[in-house]
Amino acid sequence: MPTFGPQNAPRLAVMLSGGGRTLVNLAEHIRSGSLQAQITLVIASRECAGCDRARELGLSPLVMPGVIPAEELGRVLREHRADLVALAGYLKLVRVPRGFERRIINIHPALLPDFGGPGMHGRHVHEAVLKSGVKVSGCTVHYVDDRYDSGEIILQRVCPVVEGDTPDTLAARVFEQECIAYPDALGRVLAGRA
Repeated sequence: MPTFGPQNAPRLAVMLSGGGRTLVNLAEHIRSGSLQAQITLVIASRECAGCDRARELGLSPLVMPGVIPAEELGRVLREHRADLVALAGYLKLVRVPRGFERRIINIHPALLPDFGGPGMHGRHVHEAVLKSGVKVSGCTVHYVDDRYDSGEIILQRVCPVVEGDTPDTLAARVFEQECIAYPDALGRVLAGRA
């Protein structure tokens, strides 16, 4: 099975549904040595640009549409010997398999517990933040449980909401923080510090 990263590093499965920018960010941190991990599996909820980016990294994405039953997801993760699972813009509810509690991590493009839950993804999140009038947004990395965006928070990074922001300008500023927060949080979890 093809992998990306040092062969003796902890094994990371990445789950995605969209463009794959977070996958690329994690790969860049692995390549630079700032994240000690190897990507051994990419699961996509549909054929998408993220699948193409996985292939560019030499990985063969596994397309698994719909909500994956916990037993089936657990079987696939064990088959690929995943130590940790990173959700990277994965839009389906994850049924946490037995044995993977506190081993599935998500990054959310807002500060939880506000601006989370079903339907709160992508542009919808940034529209809600702007509509609320808050002056600060950011991202949250958290453990995944069987509900959207409700697991224990590992870390958050913040950025300002500025006058004249659009969902797109705010999204870009939040993504800059995501690119720092996610590798940091995954590194902490893999090292047993979170």
